[in-house]
Amino acid sequence: TWHLKKIPQIVRERTFSLDSPKFEAKTKLELNSVCGIECQRKLPVPSLSDLKNLLSYETVFENGTRTLTEVNVLGAVLDPAGNTTTRRPLRKKRQIYGTDSRFSIYDKRFMTNFPFNTAVKISTGCSGILISPKHVLTAAHCLHNGKDYVKGSKRLRVGLMKTKSRGNGRKRNGTSDGMPSFQWTRVKSTHIPKGWFKGVSGDIALDYDYAVLELKRPHKRKYMELGISPTIKMMPGSMIHFSGFDNDRSGQLVYRFCSISDESNDLFYQYCDAEPGSTGSGIYLRLKEPNKKKWKRKIIAVYSGHQWVDINGEQQDYNVAVRITPLKYAQICFWIHGNDENCTQG
Repeated sequence: TWHLKKIPQIVRERTFSLDSPKFEAKTKLELNSVCGIECQRKLPVPSLSDLKNLLSYETVFENGTRTLTEVNVLGAVLDPAGNTTTRRPLRKKRQIYGTDSRFSIYDKRFMTNFPFNTAVKISTGCSGILISPKHVLTAAHCLHNGKDYVKGSKRLRVGLMKTKSRGNGRKRNGTSDGMPSFQWTRVKSTHIPKGWFKGVSGDIALDYDYAVLELKRPHKRKYMELGISPTIKMMPGSMIHFSGFDNDRSGQLVYRFCSISDESNDLFYQYCDAEPGSTGSGIYLRLKEPNKKKWKRKIIAVYSGHQWVDINGEQQDYNVAVRITPLKYAQICFWIHGNDENCTQG
């Protein structure tokens, strides 16, 4: 079963205007020398005032204006256990671990139906997932490098999959039937937590590598529900799943699933096969509820990408996902609804 958790409340305290961003940063789909598993273990538990700072957020609007919203956090349970992780032997790996276990989805019936049609393409080169009729969840570093917004994020667009029609039975544009094309929608506003910005965290900490985009017009598709990430031990079926648009398989939707190798309070470390381009994909769990025939799916993390980190003076690598904790659930839910009344059940 899903484990329901008591959700803290995120309350807006005040919002003020900031200067318009420069939009000059380069998009980096792979991050280096971030705080890895060893470093995560040593991080102190954030205090309540830390949390208020980390969960305050910037909003950038379509016309280039920008605001900062300060928040208060009510009912947060500060975990005294700290960033405990289960220790595993270190592994030296690459982005494709052994045999490539990714599946390209070609069949229209799958591609244009739930859950695969919730995957979207972000115009800066990442992936994302639909989480409401108007909102998309993705990784913060697809839009912001910790200091400034990336070049392409000023005119940000989101591509929803549609399959090309064949037109007189012939191939159009030289592409075979069943390859997705995209219906592009402008983004009205973007929310990024302050925890992602360098000035706040000193170095880039992946814990806050998530962002929510509000679309200019609503879509009419089924979207994915948010959930709270369980620990590895409580993971239904012990498998995570995600679909995105990997760069090495141009124009294809790529699906994969795997188990999780390690965890901290805010991150999952896993060896799901993934290439750049799938960054920002929504990671979900599948669960068959008792006495029901259908699968239920919930997003419990955002894929942050392939990371190189220093561990004991050696460069190690793995694929990292940002867990949706009760606090992040409250924040993302607040961004969707504009209040916290709809966000009490995780």
